[in-house]
Amino acid sequence: MDAARGSQGRRASRERSPASPRPLTRRSVFRYSRCANSQVARRQWKDRPMQITRVLFIALAAIAVSADRTWSQPSTADYPNHQVNLVVPFAPGGGTDILGRLIGQKLSDRFGKPFVVENRPGAGTVTAAVQVAKSPPDGYTIMMATSGTMAMNTTLYKKLPYDPGKDLVLVALVCNVPFVLVVNPALPVNSVADLVKLAKAQPLSYGSGGAGAFHHLMGELFKTTLGIPMTHVPYKGTLPALNDVIAGHIQLMFSDLAPAYPLIQSGKVRALGVTTAQRTAAAPDIPPLAEVGVPGFDWAAWQSVVAPGGTPTEIVAKLNGAVNAAVAEPEVEKQLIGLQFIPLGKGSPEELDRFVKSETVRWAKVLQQAGVAGSE
Repeated sequence: MDAARGSQGRRASRERSPASPRPLTRRSVFRYSRCANSQVARRQWKDRPMQITRVLFIALAAIAVSADRTWSQPSTADYPNHQVNLVVPFAPGGGTDILGRLIGQKLSDRFGKPFVVENRPGAGTVTAAVQVAKSPPDGYTIMMATSGTMAMNTTLYKKLPYDPGKDLVLVALVCNVPFVLVVNPALPVNSVADLVKLAKAQPLSYGSGGAGAFHHLMGELFKTTLGIPMTHVPYKGTLPALNDVIAGHIQLMFSDLAPAYPLIQSGKVRALGVTTAQRTAAAPDIPPLAEVGVPGFDWAAWQSVVAPGGTPTEIVAKLNGAVNAAVAEPEVEKQLIGLQFIPLGKGSPEELDRFVKSETVRWAKVLQQAGVAGSE
C-alpha cells in the first residue's frame, strides 16, 4: 500500500514538475527544422499573392511609362515623313500669304513632302498663334509668324492667350518687310503735310490687316508722332483693307509693299512714303517717310517661321537649315526682292532666341510711347 502510494506520488510529482529537456538527436533537429520552415513558408505563401501583384503592377507601370515616352516622342531622323501644315495668320493674297506659299514650296521641294498652307486670319495673328501653340510639338504644324506674333503682342495685349517665349520657338528669319503709307487717290492729299492738314480738319480712318498687326502699329506710331487724330478699322487681312481704301470706305492704311505696289503702279492707291530709312531696291520711286515729313521714322517688320514650343531641337535645326538655304538661293532672293521684301535667312536657333528677346524689349518701349500697350 505504502509502496503504491509512493509510486503514485512520484508520478504526480513528475507531472507537476517542469519537463526535463530531451537530448537533441539528428531526427529531432530535422523534425524541428521542417516544422519551423513550413510555418515560415505558410506565412510567405500567404503574403505571396499581394507581393506578386505589387511587383507586376510596378513592372507594368514602368513599361507603360517607357512606352508612352517612346510613342509620344516624334521621330527626328526621318522628319518629315508626311504632310506638314504651314499656318499663315492672314487671309490669302497678302504679303505673308505670298511669302508662306513661296517658302512652303521650297520646303516641299527640299524634303520631298508637301508643306500645305492653311490660312487662319484673325486677331492680329493671335488666332493662328494659339492654334500652333496648342499643336503637338512634332514639327508637322508650323507657322509663318510676324514680328507682332513673337515680339509685340506680349505688350500690346492685356491678356495674351499664348506665351511667345514658351509656347512657340523661332525656327528661322526669312526677311524684313518694309511698309508703305497709301491713301485713296480721290483724297486731296499728295504729301504727308497735306495728310496732316486734312486729318486736323476732318475725321479720317485708317485700316489694318488686324488688331495688333504691323499695319495697326505703324498707324498708331504715325498718328502719335504727328499728333493727328485717326480711327483704326481692323480687317481680317491686308487685301480686304486695301480694297476698302480703293473704295473710299477708309481713307488710308500702312500696307506691306507686296500687295500694295501693283495697286500703286496702276493708280488705284497713292503712295506717300515707305517706313524704312532708305528707299527699297524694288520700289526706288517711293521716298522714305523720314525724308518727307516724319523725321526718324524707320521701321520694318520681319517674317519668320515658328514651331510649337517643345519641338525637338533636331527638327528645329533641320527646318532652320532648310529655310536659310532656301532664302540664300539666287532665284529665291530675286523673288523676295521682287515681292518688296529684304532677304535675311541667317542665324542659328540660339541666335534667333536672343534676337526675339531683344526685339520684345525694343517693341515694348515703342508700344508704350505710342500709347497702345495693353490696348487690345
